[in-house]
Amino acid sequence: MTRTVLVARLDNAGDVLLAGPAVRAVAAGADEVVLLAGPHGADAAGLLPGVTRVLTWRCPWIVAEPPPVTLEDTRRLVDTIAEQAMDEALILTSFHQSPLPLALLLRLAGVPRIAAISSDYPGSLLDVRHQSTDDQPEPERALSLARAAGYDLPDGDDGRLAVRRPLPPSPLEPDGPYVVLHPGASVPARAWPAERCAAAVDALSDAGWRVAVTGGPSERTLTRQVAGRRGIDLGGATTLAKMAAVLAGAAAVVVGNTGPAHLAAAVGTPVVSLFAPVVPAIRWAPYGVEHVLLGDQDAACAGTRARVCPVPGHPCLSSVTAQDVVAAVGKLAGDPA
Repeated sequence: MTRTVLVARLDNAGDVLLAGPAVRAVAAGADEVVLLAGPHGADAAGLLPGVTRVLTWRCPWIVAEPPPVTLEDTRRLVDTIAEQAMDEALILTSFHQSPLPLALLLRLAGVPRIAAISSDYPGSLLDVRHQSTDDQPEPERALSLARAAGYDLPDGDDGRLAVRRPLPPSPLEPDGPYVVLHPGASVPARAWPAERCAAAVDALSDAGWRVAVTGGPSERTLTRQVAGRRGIDLGGATTLAKMAAVLAGAAAVVVGNTGPAHLAAAVGTPVVSLFAPVVPAIRWAPYGVEHVLLGDQDAACAGTRARVCPVPGHPCLSSVTAQDVVAAVGKLAGDPA
């Protein structure tokens, strides 16, 4: 009999990538792993080794711009899950999220065994109520739930982030070593100012690096501004899989605390992390790869989870200079050959 397990991670692409080790642990003990993702995480879900199928749902208590809660929408999700005949579900959440609303819907869909991390009393909503320290990297937190549910990584799996191989061809011409700079971020409080990004492109070019500037379709204006005349503007030119290929070929990636930082870690590329301390670095810093953390981790915004910087001038990241980035790239990647 085929054993099908649902793994839910309803956040953005980076959150889904961080769930990778837990997903592989479940896949080692299941015949099928269905990943329930949010609309901004579905492409990343498709890149995870071990995922058989991807379901997408815009969750009203998770996404940043939540839709209204309607009977029609929740009934559609319940019916979809019921049709899949899941044997078990693992609900992966961050420390500030509750798994219980989704656990209720999964229970109504007939899922017989549900596991989640919950500090709240779950009653009959959970069969495995796991508790875990918050001050640990997100991949380890998720993997601890998988282990509590009876799953573990297979022998030889080092527990790092990973994506499916082979990757598609990179859109970047093979013309010597390069660095990727990704100026955008999922929330403004985590973005390095655009003028600093542009200065870093010039400074890295002066140091002998080719610099590719990446971004999504909605970030074309930003990437054009940052790339200027010396950078290679790839804004809107890559799918997530093709971006993974670009990152995999880079000597280092300069990026804030956003999805491409975790995608770089998943392809094994060192990261210069422009990390705003609105969330703790111990949970969200690039995982399993060499990295240099830049930004004032003791700034006044630390721990606020602010989406827009609450401190005039954005000092936690505006204090980082282009030369700081050049030095960090040199530490990770040496000099361009």
